Amino acid sequence: MTFADELKSAVTPRAALLVIGVLALQLLFIASYVGALHSPTPKDVAFGVVAPGEAAAQTKDKLAKLPGKPLDPRVVEDEAQARRQIMDRSIDGALVVDPRGTEDTLLVASGGGKALANALETITAKTEGAEKRTARTVDVAAASSEDFNGLSSFYLVVGWCVGGYLCASIMSISAGSQPANPQRAAIRLGALAVLALAGGLGGAVIVGPILGALPGSIMGLWGLGALVTFAVGAVTLALEELTGIVGIGLAVLLIVVAGNPSAGGAFPLPMLPPFWNAIGPALPPGAGTWVARSIAYFRGNAVTGPLLVLSAWAVVGTAVTLLVAMRKTRAGAGTHVSGQGGSSRATA
Repeated sequence: MTFADELKSAVTPRAALLVIGVLALQLLFIASYVGALHSPTPKDVAFGVVAPGEAAAQTKDKLAKLPGKPLDPRVVEDEAQARRQIMDRSIDGALVVDPRGTEDTLLVASGGGKALANALETITAKTEGAEKRTARTVDVAAASSEDFNGLSSFYLVVGWCVGGYLCASIMSISAGSQPANPQRAAIRLGALAVLALAGGLGGAVIVGPILGALPGSIMGLWGLGALVTFAVGAVTLALEELTGIVGIGLAVLLIVVAGNPSAGGAFPLPMLPPFWNAIGPALPPGAGTWVARSIAYFRGNAVTGPLLVLSAWAVVGTAVTLLVAMRKTRAGAGTHVSGQGGSSRATA
């Protein structure tokens, strides 16, 4: 047997296509992670300004004209209102100007991401220094001392996502598993729901009572974990129903390659390039990370939109999985009936 024959038997055309797909995923992984995270720069960060009279508008205009537009400033009535807006997650920080002295107050929320809080401190120190003023920093929603750089929420959600797509992949490709008909598809979705409930509770307990990494409601994190895990798993099952084994790669592309670097984990959304900033909130890792931080540090505020995003992924994934399984079953039945009819006519 020649080397060419050995090569053809060792690497089939289908295997070659899958290898090319893996190479593409590898390169996209590098491009996505490095592209999103190699040069974090604040851009249009929602930022409040509290100052008396005309000084408020003047300070706002001055901050809006900073090189590179790191801030998107807006005038806020008073410090109490600024604190409420930070806790509502409608702004990421605020500068409270003291007209009676030279020391102002910078309000930040490291629970939403320490990298962004540090960036706001740097920007404020530079702008205040130019005016021969200083600013003391007050952390309105401080990250836990056990939550380094505010990353625990992100890694928690990543773990839930991994559980979702690995469970779906195993059920579809494990030895002896059969192609899904509506009954099998429903059973797999049910098994996924059980895993989601178990994984959601386990993750919440690990980061809360066991490690003390995140404060906040255990029940809230449990529900979030179940929803994230099920949503990712349902989408993976749907992609596998539509494209076969290629669906696993598409799930990795969606969740890992696109979703993780755009989730606002290492660097919050205002520090990511425009493309990743835009897609992050619409993908499960980004929506899940936002809700986890809200539960832990922001009294559960501003979670409706991200929860609807996660619910949409879960519903669409479930619907597509069941509908495609039903269509394949009907198509198989039609082919079987047609074949029987042809055999009968041939026999006659």
